[in-house]
Order: sequence, then structure tokens, then C-alpha cells
Amino acid sequence: MSASPALGTTKTAQPNQIPQDAGLTEHEAALVRDLSGREPNALEWAMFGAMWSEHCAYKHSKKLLRTLPSRGPSVAVGPGENAGAVDLGDGLLCVFKVESHNHPSAIEPFQGAATGVGGILRDVFAMGARPTAVLNALFFGDPGDARVRRTISGVTGGISFYGNCVGIPDVAGHISFEPCYAENPLVNAMCVGFARAEDLRKASGARPGSAVYLVGSDTGRDGIAGASLLASFELGTGSDQKRPSVQVGNPFLEKLLLEATLELVAADAIEAVQDLGAAGLTCATSEVAAKSGVGMRIDVSLVPRRALAMTPYEVMLSESQERMLVVARPGRERDVERIFTRWELHGTRIGEVTAEPLLKIFDADNLVAELPPRALADDAPEYDIRELAASYRGSDEGAVGAVGPGDPAWSTEGPASTTAPLAEPQRATAKIGLELLDLLASPAIASRRLIYRTYDQMVGTDTVVGPGADAAVMRIKGRPDGIALAIDAQPRLAAIDPFVGAAAAVAEATRNLVCMGATPLAITDCLNIGNPERPKGAWQLTRTVEGIAAACDALGVPVVSGNVSLYNATHGADIWPTAVIGAVGRFVDVTKHLAPTSGRPGDLVLLAGSAQVSIGPSAYGAARGIHEGPVAIDLDLEARLQRFVLAGHSKGAIRAAHDRDAGGLGVALAEVAIRDGIGMKVTLPAIRGIDKRVALFGEAPSGIVLVVDPARESDVRALASQHEVALWTLGTVGGDLLEVAPVLGTPVSALADAHARGLGRALGRDA
Repeated sequence: MSASPALGTTKTAQPNQIPQDAGLTEHEAALVRDLSGREPNALEWAMFGAMWSEHCAYKHSKKLLRTLPSRGPSVAVGPGENAGAVDLGDGLLCVFKVESHNHPSAIEPFQGAATGVGGILRDVFAMGARPTAVLNALFFGDPGDARVRRTISGVTGGISFYGNCVGIPDVAGHISFEPCYAENPLVNAMCVGFARAEDLRKASGARPGSAVYLVGSDTGRDGIAGASLLASFELGTGSDQKRPSVQVGNPFLEKLLLEATLELVAADAIEAVQDLGAAGLTCATSEVAAKSGVGMRIDVSLVPRRALAMTPYEVMLSESQERMLVVARPGRERDVERIFTRWELHGTRIGEVTAEPLLKIFDADNLVAELPPRALADDAPEYDIRELAASYRGSDEGAVGAVGPGDPAWSTEGPASTTAPLAEPQRATAKIGLELLDLLASPAIASRRLIYRTYDQMVGTDTVVGPGADAAVMRIKGRPDGIALAIDAQPRLAAIDPFVGAAAAVAEATRNLVCMGATPLAITDCLNIGNPERPKGAWQLTRTVEGIAAACDALGVPVVSGNVSLYNATHGADIWPTAVIGAVGRFVDVTKHLAPTSGRPGDLVLLAGSAQVSIGPSAYGAARGIHEGPVAIDLDLEARLQRFVLAGHSKGAIRAAHDRDAGGLGVALAEVAIRDGIGMKVTLPAIRGIDKRVALFGEAPSGIVLVVDPARESDVRALASQHEVALWTLGTVGGDLLEVAPVLGTPVSALADAHARGLGRALGRDA
């Protein structure tokens, strides 16, 4: 090859010298030279730098991710494509994925979050699926901090702006407020869509001789090196200098691109389609070529631009939003171009697919880069971090709270109760009622309606149950069945033990589906971890993956897609290891979902699962400066509990179900009462050695509050016995007070007011 000695205004690398902006180590640079057979030029170094970045290559996590279960009877598409898919029957697939946009949202909250939504939408419709819902998981610092408030306002504003403009309902979410996220917020977005099996498109269908088009937004300088620099290193004092690396989104253009892509799919006019996300045109061309076993010839001089004097380097590395790479079927080029024109999109033919497995980049007649696409897309080094993780696991700090298969806490009744906050003199019963009100109003528990009311939840008319319930419920037009969607995380547990936190997040997400009466089908995960090149970060990543794998195996749910976001650290301080789990479940008849209701006067209130709870990892404990283990999860019990609730629902024996999560049993009972404004009279389970405050406010996995018609009690008890699930009768529905004998009696109206207004007060706004 005779590459250009200079790339316009782009500096040229000196022999045996790695350009600083490539972000490669000396070892990686040596591999690049071996694969290239020569010294790359500056553009080629940049292409390798972007594609071999942590964000694109998953260098520190690939070996671990291969251990996750990804097969199952419902799996249609597993990891490795733009999104995963499960089979809903009769030729219909549900396509979904979750991804992160953490560092861009830390630098520029509004655009970072907005383009995160745009990117996950494109991942789904690039598969030939029409997006039907979005979800989000957000993690911020103290909402009383003015700087954090600005981040919250920007992130939630960006999400609502983009989703509302495109017209996709935002139906469920998760929000945590913890100090570790103050400077490194987490913004994870999930999208779910539907596709006919025959319309499914992958990036692996390109054939030699086919025309390659770039369609959508003109290419600008926004987002250049975003993947290799911004998302693959820690944030620090130079973060403001990376502000130009954050992309700017145009949701109205995204809507046109969505409709055009789906029309191209319906017309069967294209062989392959790929979103231009991280690493832009470099990633899209190399991945499509590598997956298809072909090459490509691309002319960057043909790429429409919105900035003057852009170099080939800038065009190939730009991460401008709302762009897709489309490979047309031979003879269908005019149809493709007609559809672009119909949707008023710039659709430009920029090259063609070649039989020779080389990616050749031209600038008019000047060859500026020539690389094997597999070297870019598939040959990045994979690092085994288990030895590094073991060095931390062997330290005193690393050993604290570490449980898993083979450890004593792996399968137990639950963690022991924490009694530290209860050693003070006995407080009056009335004070416990005030504590419950305070807990309901705390940022950890309070209603998120202040935030989600800014999102359009009903556009498309498919939302049956929206935000605020255990999970969202969506109908499928023209069919009796439907789906349930949830997204969850357990960062407080994970901070004590990443294995338990990750496993508990899988259990919570699937449990929330079950509480709506849906059978879990599969999950998608986003692993938000600190620096994997340090022993602690390597240990946290390893334990997180092990926890997800164990939970998925126990609960029978495969992982079909996901994302890993590493280097979530600021000035050397890592965030808590945070596994975000998105889950999809199915109803045979969507009209028979479990409604989020308080039940009817006289209905029984039961607790199913485990009554063993602890103050140590709880929201109640956090308000008192307590955050400690031990923590554990009994995955066998969790699996039995979920099967029991689904069996009870299938027999019509359960009126309502609600997960016992943050805030413990007291908050779960209060939230059930708030649903329809109906009270209840209950007593706490009598568990030896557990103080009433621990029983009321302690937390642990594997607990579900059930509301049951008294006439069906015997059926429910028989099923509980059959599934070996413990069941406690707490009391009955009725009245206008939540009475927990003998500890509190509080008007439901007061509970509802505290719950509704708490977050607004924490943010300094009216609720």
C-alpha cells in the first residue's frame, strides 16, 4: 500500500511513535504493527485507538462476559449484535438492549443523556425492530448539592426532550442518590422494540459488489475521539477540556431515520445496516465488513459535512449522531435512494463492499488508510484480570462481605439482623410512625413522579401500566399477549459485596416482572464499574459478572445483550460497582396482569419468601450512617418464590403483589396502601432475634407482599407449601390507617403526602 504521507491538517505519526491521542499501550502498539505489517500512519493509529479502546473492544471484560449464560428456549438473538432478541411466538421478536452514556453525561448532562437515548434507539431499529418503549437507570450524588441538582436537571431534561420528540414512551426506571456518584453520574438507557422474524436485520449480511450508503445527519466535529478518550479513561481535572467530545443530538432527524430504516427493511432493499455510534464511521465500516467476512472501499470526500475543512481523520472518527451505514441489495440502489428522499434524508453513496478483506479509505483519489477490518473489530487484546482481582480478594479489605458459590452465605435464610442502631433506649411507638414518614420522604424512597411526569409515558397507546408500579406493562397491537419491563440495580448491596449486589439486581428485576404476573424471558445488563487496571476494580468487575451468572443460572434467564462501562472514577476514586439489569417478561393475556392495587376491604395481606432482614445495607441504616454487612442472597429460595407467585397468579388466587425492596417491609406495606388510598391492619412477622425496627425497616432480597382474597387463602397456602416458600399472614386490608401493631398507626393520606413530596423537597422544588 502507498498511504498518503500526510492527512490534510492531521499530524503524521513519526516511525515507531504512538500518537498520544490513540490511547494505546506499547504492547498494544506492537500488536498493531504486527497485524498491519508496517508502521501505521496517523489516521490508521487513530482508527486502531478508537476500535481498541475499552469502550469499543471490551478488553478487560470479554473473557468474563463469555461466562454469562446466553442461551435459552426463547432466545432468538444473543450477544454480539446491535441488540438481543427473544421470541414471543407466531413470528414476533422482542428486541432490547441497555447501554451507558456516563462520561458524556458527566461532562454535558443534557446532551450526554439525550444522545444516550438516541443511540439506544438506533441499536434497536438497526435490527429492523420498531422501538416501543424506553427505560432508564440514573445514579446521582446528594440531591441537596447545587452542582448535583444541575446534573439531575440536565440529564432528566435531555431524556425527556429526546424521547418525547421521537415519540417513544418512557415507561419505567430506577434512580439512586449516593455520594459516590456526585462527580461521576451514571446514565443507562434501555430500549425495547418489536420485529417480525423475517424482518430481522444484522450487521453481517454485506456481500461483495453491494453499494454502501451513509444516511442521516451530516458529519461534524462533535464527538471526535469520544469512544477512545472520553469513555475509556477516568474523569479528572481535565474533564472540561473533553466537552467537545460530547455529541449533539437531533431527535427530529432521528425520527426520520427510524422510519426510513424500517421502510428499507420492509422493502427488503438492504443487506446490512449498522448504527454509527462509538468510533463513528470507523466502527460501522470495520464491524460490518468483519462480521460479513468482506472488505470495503470508502471515499470520505463524499461524506456530507457540516463543518469546513474536515480532514479524513475527523470524518472517520466523528461521532455525530443520527447516522446509519446501509448496505443496499444489488439492483435496489434506486429504491434505497427513493426512500431516503421520501424521508428528506441525506443518503449518500460513499463506497462499495469488496471481496478482498481490506478496509480501504480514500480521500477522492488519495488512499489514506488500508487495514484488515478484522484487525480493527476483532483482534484487540483481551486481558485476563482474574489474577489481579485475586490479589485484592486476598487482602483484608477485599475479603469483607465476599460471598458466592461455596461460601457459607451463598444459600441461607438471609443475613443476620443488624442491631447497632437499636442499642439506644426504647423509643416511643409514635416515633416509629414518624420514622416511616421520614423514610418515605427520603430521596432513597420517595416517589419519582416529579421526574417521570416530564416523560411522555403514553405515546403510541401501548402502555398499559407505566412508571410507579413494580414493572411496566405493554400491549402488543393485534395480539392478546403482552410484555412487562423492568430496570433495576442494587448499588448499596454491591458496595458491600459486588457478587451479592449483582445477583440481587437480577433477582429484583425478574421479581418485579413476576409481581405484575409476567414470566421472565431474558435480561440485558449494563456493568458500571471503576478502573479495572487496579486490583479493587478488577475484583469488583469479576465478582459482578459472577453474581449475574449465578443469578441467571438459578432463575433460568439468559443474558441476550448488554454493555460494560469501565473507568467510572474521578480523581482516582471509583464509584460503587453498579450492575444495572433490564428484564423482559411475557403475559399470555396482557389483560390479566396483576394490577398495582391496594386490594379490597377484608383482603388478606401476606408476606412470602424470607422474613430475615438486616439494617446494615438498608435505606433506614443509611440515614443513620450505617452501611455494613454481612449480606447474602439465597438464589434457590428466590427461584422458588418467583415460581410460586406465578403459579398463584395463573390460578387467579392473587389480587396484588409488591416487591419488598428499599425501605423494607414498612415501606412496602405503605406503598401498597398508597396505591388506592386504602389502609390495612397488620402485625410484623415474629422472627426470633429480630427487633421490631429491623423487622419493619430492614432489607434483604426474596420478599414479596401479597394481597389475597380470603376465599383463595387455602389455594395460596397449598401452592406455597408445594414450592417450599414460607408464608406469613400479616393482616387485612381496610380503613384509612396503616396500622402495624403494636408499633404505629398512620393515616394513609399522610403516607401518600410524604411519599409524593419528598423528592421535590430534596431537590428544592415543589412536588
